[in-house]
Amino acid sequence: MNCQPHWKRLVYKCSFINQLCLLCDEPAEQAYPLCVACEQELPWLDDHCLRCALPLPMAGLTCAQCCRRAPVFEQVIALWHFGFPVDTLISRFKHNRQWPLGRLMAALLGHGLLHRFAEGLPRPDLLLPVPLAKHRLRERGFNQAGMLGRWLSSHVGVRCDERLLLRTRETPAQQHLDAKARRRNLRQAFAVTGKLTGKHVAIVDDVLTTGATAQAVAEVLHKAGAQRVDVYCLARTPKPGYV
Repeated sequence: MNCQPHWKRLVYKCSFINQLCLLCDEPAEQAYPLCVACEQELPWLDDHCLRCALPLPMAGLTCAQCCRRAPVFEQVIALWHFGFPVDTLISRFKHNRQWPLGRLMAALLGHGLLHRFAEGLPRPDLLLPVPLAKHRLRERGFNQAGMLGRWLSSHVGVRCDERLLLRTRETPAQQHLDAKARRRNLRQAFAVTGKLTGKHVAIVDDVLTTGATAQAVAEVLHKAGAQRVDVYCLARTPKPGYV
């Protein structure tokens, strides 16, 4: 008689049952390293613009900016507004190489997307991470959007291509620029290396702030033949004063 536990059950137990929460170090007791209490405290994005996911005080609305000038992309899907502790988790993932945090957030976004697909959200043909400028890639050593795209691909079963979308010129960091300056900064900053005729593609990034990067990328994707462009990101930055 074989008294040894099956190795697959051991892997399941070690991987999913005995994990500690990455936020509080308490037993997670979930299929991912996040306990229920910490999960409930995350700044979930509830009422938001139907187009760009800007946090709004009521559901089912389109923000004033999207009403004045509809963005080139079709829809933004984000799990959280960019507030504590998600802002800290993203920063630690990007700047301190705490990759388990990025993987956890990608898994949660993947769960959220699968739920939306089941409710009727069109599934894309391809995931395209936003590329980093070469000097920033050398400094950081990795592209956080590329890592998110690969992890997200494994969760939702959509192929991720990190070579189709390129950044063609170096641009200053966007963090301290206003929306108008961001748009100027990103003119002709991206290119596509192949045809996307009739394809539905989704841009993958960590945070959507003004939407300037998503807009610039969506423009070149449509010029390459993409029929629909969505944006998948972890968090959406609210307007100043949003609570």
